[in-house]
Order: sequence, then C-alpha cells, then structure tokens
Amino acid sequence: MTSAAPADAQVSGNVIRRGLGVLWVAVKEQPRIFAVSALGSALFGLMTIAQAYVFGRITEKVIVPSIRDGEARTGYLVAAFCAIVATALLKVIGIIARRLGAGIMQYRLQATYRRRVTRRYLELPLSWHQEHPTGELLSNANSDVEATWYPIAPFPFAVGVLFMLVVTLGLLFVTDPVLAVVGSIVFPAIAVLTVLYSRRMSPLMTRAQQLRGEVSTVAHESFDGALVVKTLGREADETERFRARSAELRDTMVAVGRVRGLFDPLMEALPVLGVLVVLLVGTSRVGSGDINSGELVRVAYLFTLLAFPVRALGWVLNELPRSVVGWDRVQRVLTATGAQTYGEGSVPGSSPTALQVQAVSFAYGNDGVLSDVAFDVQPGRTVALVGPTGAGKSTLASLLVRLVDPETGTVTYDDLDLRGLAPGALAQVAALVPQQTFLFDDTVRGNITLGADIPDEDVWGALRIAQGDGFVAALEHGLDTVVGERGTTLSGGQRQRLALARAVVRRPRLLVLDDATSSVDPSVEQRILAGLRDSAAASTVVVVAYRRATIALADEVVFLDEGRVTARGTHDELLATSDGYRDLVTAYERAEAERELSA
Repeated sequence: MTSAAPADAQVSGNVIRRGLGVLWVAVKEQPRIFAVSALGSALFGLMTIAQAYVFGRITEKVIVPSIRDGEARTGYLVAAFCAIVATALLKVIGIIARRLGAGIMQYRLQATYRRRVTRRYLELPLSWHQEHPTGELLSNANSDVEATWYPIAPFPFAVGVLFMLVVTLGLLFVTDPVLAVVGSIVFPAIAVLTVLYSRRMSPLMTRAQQLRGEVSTVAHESFDGALVVKTLGREADETERFRARSAELRDTMVAVGRVRGLFDPLMEALPVLGVLVVLLVGTSRVGSGDINSGELVRVAYLFTLLAFPVRALGWVLNELPRSVVGWDRVQRVLTATGAQTYGEGSVPGSSPTALQVQAVSFAYGNDGVLSDVAFDVQPGRTVALVGPTGAGKSTLASLLVRLVDPETGTVTYDDLDLRGLAPGALAQVAALVPQQTFLFDDTVRGNITLGADIPDEDVWGALRIAQGDGFVAALEHGLDTVVGERGTTLSGGQRQRLALARAVVRRPRLLVLDDATSSVDPSVEQRILAGLRDSAAASTVVVVAYRRATIALADEVVFLDEGRVTARGTHDELLATSDGYRDLVTAYERAEAERELSA
C-alpha cells in the first residue's frame, strides 16, 4: 500500500503535466486568438478586482457617512454610479473577448486536427487501415479530437484570471497579512483535491474513450452487414452485442459523472469556506481596531473573487484527463508509420502502358502472401491472373495500382517505379475495379464521374463498354436516377457495370479488374472484355478471373499458387503443361461429369 501511493501520485502528476503540454500545443498553434481571449480574461479579472476597491471606497465615502450623517451627498452618489458603470462595461468587454476568443480557438483546433487525421488516413497504406476497425477510425477523427480540445473553452479564462489571482493575493497581503494567511489555507486543500481527482479520473476517461470507439465499431459493423444480419436472423444477437458495449460505456460515464459530481462542488465550496473563515477572523479584528469596516469589506470581497480563478482552474483540471486520452489516441494516427512516399515523376504518353512486376514480395504481419512474384504485360494486351483461393491474386491487384507497396521488389509502368510517381500521377494512368463494388448515395452520373467534369456522351460511352447503357436508359430518370446507399436499388451485376464504367470513363492506360464481372452473365462478361479490347480508348488489362470462358479471352495467363507464379503462358499451353492450372479450371466440368456418371 505504501508503494502504491507514490506511484499513483506520479501518475496523477504525469496526467496534469501532459495535459498542460497539450494546452501549450494549442497556444503555439493559435497564439493570436489565445492572446485576445487571455487579455479579455485578464481585463475581466482586473475590473473584478477594481470593483472590490470601488465597493470599499463607496462603503467608506458614501454608505458609512450617509448612515452617520443621515444624508447622502449628490456628488459622491454620481461618482459612485459612474465608477460602477465603468467597471461593469469593461468587464463586459473582457467577457466578450474571452468567450469569443476561446470558442474560435477551440473550434479551429478541432477542425484543424480533424483535417490532419483524415489527411493522414489518406496517406497511410491500405494495410494499415485493414488493421484498424472503421468505427475506431471514425472515433479518432470525431470524439477523440473533440475530447483533446475540450479544455480550450475554459483555458484562456483560467490563464487570464491567474493574473487576477496573483494580484488579489498581493492586495490581500497589503491590506491585512493576517487575514490573507488565514484565507490562503484553501490552496493546499485545492492541490490535494486536484491530485486525488486526476488519480481517479484518468483511468475512467481512458476506458470511456476506448469504449466510444468500440461502440462506434459495433454500430458500423451492424449497419455495414445489414444484409447478413437480416437474412441470418441475427438482429437479437447484434442488439445484445451493441447493448453490452453501450451499457459498459454508460456505466463508465456514470462513474465519471460521480467523480465530477464530487469534485466540482468541493472546488466551489473551498473558496466559500475561506471567505467564511476570513469573515469570522476579520470581525474580531475590526472589533479590536486592527482594521476598519471598509478594509474588511474589501478583504472579504477579494476572497470572494478568489472563487473565480479557482473555479476556472477547476474547469480546466476537470477536463485534462479526458484531453490527454484524446490526444494519445489522435497521436497514434498522426504518428503512424508506413505512409507512402512519392516522387515527382509521371508516365508520359497516352497509349496503353507496359506493366512490369519484378521480384515482388508482400506479407500481412507474419503471414506471407506473395513471394518473389515476377511477370510483365506488354502494352495493349490482356493478362488473366488465375489461382486458387488465397493464392494472393487480390493482394497482387492492390499492388499493381499501389494501394499498398511491396516489401521487396518493384512494380513499374513503362519502366517507371510507382514509388517515384508524383501524388495523383498514378490515378491518371491506372484504374482498379475491385471485387466489392461500392456506390455512393448519389445519381448514376455522380457515381460514374465522382465529381469530375465529364460530358454525358463520355459517360454513355463508358456505359456501353461496360454493357450498362441498356439498364441505365431504362431507369426512370436515366443518369439522374439516385441509386441509394451502396446502390441498394440495383442488382449486383448492375452495380458491377457502373463500377466498371466509373473506371473506363477515365480512359485508363492500365485497367485492373479484380473479379469485377463475377455478377454478370458469361455472355455479358465476354462482350465487356471485347469492348475493352476494341474500344478507341483501349487499355492494358489485367483481370483476376475464375471463369474458363473469361480466361480463354486473355492473351496470356499468369497462374499463382501459394503466393508464387508457378506457370505462365496461353490458356491452351497451361492446360497442357500445368497440372495445378488444369485441375483448377476444369474442376467444374469434372464435377459435372462425375455427377452425371453417379446419376
């Protein structure tokens, strides 16, 4: 027990120190706005102190003489009125500057760091995103950023009234050192209370922020997998999964509220207790003639003013644990390693590009996916990537358009390493149509152009190549038809054809199809591949294929097995020379033959 206490105190001190470090980052990033807000707060504090002197002088020069003489002098009353109004107006100006400055500073920092987090998401490779749940990423960009800068609202006020605190204490000691010492006993009590609060609050806020991310993850998975949840009758299970996490978050936040509910009243009560002690001691000192009534009023009012800086400090300290937790979670994104680097190059020309894959290896964690893969594709040719499930075909497709970088080896377009291309240069050359088609809750046109300035005739041309012009023309509003979130109003084949048109309309010089036509009829698939080959905007095509009819349309086949290229040649050549390839592509026919024999 004796060894745990120093450790807890060290943790509490560390939270306060790191929280103040986060606030210092805010000051460095928004110095002007902070200065305006802090100066407004200081003006407010000075005018509050000035009010103490105004009230003390009014007591001495107006109230006491009026009671003693039975009449009030008009000049003194006018002067008292003007002094009160002037200090009140200056206080109002200080309040306006403080609140506007603090609000602008807080929201600017939140907006800045949300942009930094989302920009970092774009810079980090796909492999990093695959290791982090979507709900957690949403939490990092939203609630964690908000938590980081939550103390900014009271922070300029606290800094400004610190000046007020120092001045007030100085005036107290000048007015009556005895009462100043008596009243100052509240400060050690505040320090002890702050340490105890940080020790209790820090782990609770850490857990609360983690649970926010987990709740967001569960909700996102349930919404994203709505079709699975509905078709398999998992509504009750998903509800229970969400309920359990939500209940834990609720209980944690209730615990946070209890700690705050105890801390805030104590922070409010300590200055008031100090004022009561000062009044008790001050009354006896007035009776003994050590101070007069005006000085007692001044001292009592000054101690009342100490409640302002104490409360402001309490508001900041109240949010420091939450701020530190949010900062740590945001920094895990901003400091994540593995961001892709770029050069300044571009792929010249406008004709189909040559593709070279040289000794490429890639692994997810400790699980190797690709090992020493090498092949090349000549401009304008179509190559089929074929292999059993888990052979690494989709990973290789991601490498070809640099969604991820290989651990070893290179991928080049026209002998230019993709890592040497400038940002955006690759998207002008290559396009990927992935296995899982994603459509936005937008019109058909919007889903194909994605905001680019592309004329409708080009959109229709891309749809004709993708064999989608017929069903789009039959829609009620044609290109202006809204397809719903994720294209829920369309069939799987229709969604794939829109995704293919989205890629084709940009006239890529290299087109990578990762099983992108699996939901359409074989005859439609053949017309699509023929259209890609024969169109005016012909491309080099790499297609991940499973159907024998699709494979047969390719100029060449690259056979992957266990992450390696085990065979390469035309479809007929591999049927004759590769047992693994022959077993894979003829599996369906052999199964049908065996079924007929058994029947």
